[in-house]
Amino acid sequence: MLARLTSKNQITIPKGIMARLPDVQYFDVDYVDGKILLKPLKVHGTDLGEVRAKIKSLGLSEDCVDEAIRWARSR
Repeated sequence: MLARLTSKNQITIPKGIMARLPDVQYFDVDYVDGKILLKPLKVHGTDLGEVRAKIKSLGLSEDCVDEAIRWARSR
């Protein structure tokens, strides 16, 4: 299938392809060996209240969360 690049660097994914990907709105885009790869991603909503309740049930403090974030960002 052919997809044309617009002046805003956008392409439209053909209906035939999207029909095989129900409920997908986001893609991970990568460039590998001269090819553009689109990997469909499913985004799950998160309830902040549930996250806070889980942190509290685990006995974690804000300092623990800050430390975990620093660790994750350093990778």
